[in-house]
Parts: sequence; C-alpha cells; structure tokens
Amino acid sequence: MSTSAPQPPAAPIEPDSAEPPPGDSEPEPAAAATPAPTPRPKAPVPLYILAVLAVGFTLWAAQELILPILLAAFFALVGNPILRLLQKLYLPRVVGAVAVIVGGLAISGVLALQLVEPASEWVRQVPREMKQLAPKLREMTKPMQEANRAAQNIARAAGGESTSKPVQVIKTELNDPYRALTSTPKYVAQVLAVVLLTFFFMVYGESLQRNAIALLPGPQQKKLTIDILHSIEREISRYVLTITLINSGLGLALAGALYALGVPLQESLLWGTMAAILNFAPFVGPLIGMLIMLMTGLVAFDELLPSLLPAGVYLLLHAIESQAVTPIVLGRSMRLSPLVLILALMLFGWLWGIIGLLLAVPMLVCVKLVLARIEGLEGWSKLLE
Repeated sequence: MSTSAPQPPAAPIEPDSAEPPPGDSEPEPAAAATPAPTPRPKAPVPLYILAVLAVGFTLWAAQELILPILLAAFFALVGNPILRLLQKLYLPRVVGAVAVIVGGLAISGVLALQLVEPASEWVRQVPREMKQLAPKLREMTKPMQEANRAAQNIARAAGGESTSKPVQVIKTELNDPYRALTSTPKYVAQVLAVVLLTFFFMVYGESLQRNAIALLPGPQQKKLTIDILHSIEREISRYVLTITLINSGLGLALAGALYALGVPLQESLLWGTMAAILNFAPFVGPLIGMLIMLMTGLVAFDELLPSLLPAGVYLLLHAIESQAVTPIVLGRSMRLSPLVLILALMLFGWLWGIIGLLLAVPMLVCVKLVLARIEGLEGWSKLLE
C-alpha cells in the first residue's frame, strides 16, 4: 500500500492585500451626497407694492429731514474736486471747505443783490400788468368765447334747460398776516442746516467713506465700491459744471436778445437768470419759462406778433441748447431716456416740489453709473438711455 507525501498547507488568500497592477488607478471613494440648496422663497407681488408705497410715503413725509441732507451731499459732491485741488496747494481741508462754501455763498449773494431790485419791481407791477393783460387776452379770445357761449345756449335749449346765467358762488380766503413771519425762521433754519451739513460732508465725508468701505467683506467689493464712488463724484462734478456753463450761456443769450427787443437791461438780466435756473429741470423748467416769456411779451407789446417774439426767441434758444449743444458737450455717458426723465421729474416733483425737480437728473445719473458698474445689471443701465 503506497502512501503519498504530505502536502504543505496552502497559504491563505487575502483579497485586499494584492497590489493593483501597474497602470490601474485606485478607485476613488464615493463623494458624499450634499443636499441641494433650498430655493429662497419669493415674496408675493402685493408685498413689493406695499414696500414701494411705504418708501414713497416715508420720502414724502420726511422731506424736511431728507432734503437738507440730499442737498448738502450734492453740494459736497460737486465741491470735492475743488477741495482736492486746494489740498494740492497745501491748504488744510477745513480751510478749503470754508473757502469753497464762502465763495459759493458770495457768488449767490452778489447775483441776488443784482437781481433783487428788478425782481421786487416786477412783483409790485404784477397786479397792474395782469389788469392790462386781461383785456388783451379777452379781445384775442372773444370770437372763441362767443362761439362757446352760443354752443352752450343751443345745447341747453335742446335739452329744455333755462338759458339764464347760473348762480355764481364766490369763495373768500382769509389771509393770515403772521404766516410769513412764522415761516421765515423755518426757511432760514433749513438754509443754515444745508450750509452746515455741506461743511461737515466736505470735512468728514472722506473719512466716513473710508471707514464704511473698510466694513466690506472682500477686496473685490472694496475695489468696486471705491470705483463707483470715484466715478459718481467725477461724473456728477463734470455734469454740474458743464450744465451750469451751458445754462449760463443760455441765460446770457436770452438776456441779450430781450435787450435787443427793447426790454430794459436789468429786467433782461432777470429773465436770463430765470431761464438759466429753470433749465436745470429739463422739460418742465423750459415750459414754465416759455409761458413766462409769453406773458411778458403780451404785457410789454401791444401788437400780437411782437408780443410773441420773446417766447419765440426763448423757444429757439432752448431748441439749439437741448438738441445740439448739450448732447455734443456731454456725450453718450450722460444720455438719459426722455420717457424715464419725464417720469423721474413727475415723481420727484410730486414728492419734493421744485427741489425734487432740480435733484431728479443728478440722482438718475448716479443710478445709471452704479448700474453700469455692477456685474449683471448693465442692462438696466442701458434701459435708462
């Protein structure tokens, strides 16, 4: 009986200990499953409408607080380039701010002193001039009034109504003699508040701006914010300086034309200054100016054609300024859509009156510059053009 030699025990096979063949990569572990971010719920449309109405009501109700701040910030924004120029001449910032404010007030005071006499004389003559104007207008519109009266009589007779004159109700208004006395200190306080706020914005606005930018999280946001602020300051200063020069040229041209038509020199300068100030509010200001020129011509001249000359000259000068001079000088960067501009003038004029009309265009320019430099919002900037 034959016996076989004992076999050595087989080595245990370890499946995980074998090295992978060269060229094969080790399998990557499965990525941990991350839950999809939950979409942010959108607010309903009525909530947005209520928020817009609340903001609008707040802007209207707090205008006595908001308007001095906005005016001071606007004046400081315009005066900052001059202040930096004075700093390059080794003039301290406080002294430069005082010099800029005192210079602006001095120019305004000299202009007011030159125009206060013809303005007060014109205000005194308004009742008499209106009495002279009423017969002229009545004579010009007499055929239209007779035709309108005849049409009303025919309509009443056809409807069986009496053609007798209706009863007129006369309303009386009690004038408060103390209203001007009580309102004057409030206006003086608002002017002083604007002057003081402008001074503090000029002196401390740069450090406040620097500290606010330091609160931003990253360098990219800081760089973008600094770029936006510098762009707004540069463009607004350029816009205000350019528009001031253009409007001053328009006022001088109108004053010269009125003087050539026979209007006294001081009164011509008064209407030229009025035209220059009103031209800061596009569309609305020139419309008011043309109506005033029409009334002035009707008072100053007896015949119809010469009485229309001041309004015609004003309309011609404004057309040249708005259609040729301003677009060429300002260029495309300051171009705004007429529809958007009209809507802004209506909104800010309804909220803040004449000051809202003057601030509407600079605020729109600021919004356009901000939108043009934020990624993803460039289309909204094009929408304003």
